[in-house]
Amino acid sequence: MNIEKVVDDYSDYLLRVAYVYVKNKSTAEDIVQDVLIRYCQRSDQFREESSLKTYLVKMTVNRCHDYLRSWTHKRVLLKEKIIGTKSMKTPERRLIEEETTESVLTALLSMKLIYREVLVLYYYEESSTVEIAQMLNSPEPTIRTRLQRARIQLKERLEEQEGFSHGFD
Repeated sequence: MNIEKVVDDYSDYLLRVAYVYVKNKSTAEDIVQDVLIRYCQRSDQFREESSLKTYLVKMTVNRCHDYLRSWTHKRVLLKEKIIGTKSMKTPERRLIEEETTESVLTALLSMKLIYREVLVLYYYEESSTVEIAQMLNSPEPTIRTRLQRARIQLKERLEEQEGFSHGFD
């Protein structure tokens, strides 16, 4: 498959996945660009044990984890805590609001990464627990437990938001 088709088919989706992890549009764009360049350079390493989409998502998730562990990310967080962040609507916020309601997004982004990622991969990417376990290099029972706990936490957080109605029951 040529790289232009891969970019056309998967870049928007990978951007949304990366954004959920890093919560910053430009960083998510950088990560997706890096993933696509690496795929282009090493496409011969793709062994077709899973779909190309799953392979690229796994690469994106791994790259997001690398970024979140990096000094660059920790420095940005420290700077935000010291200086504070502006409350005006950002382009990142508008991008996500196109996909989901603000209430769900706020609740989702306030969750720990291990819970946020299983919810996104399961509901948004529609991956099975087996596929998620492969992507995250975790046993499937662990993924099912995280998914169950994540659903409970998300429900509780949504119930805490005044006036939010949902269909979880």
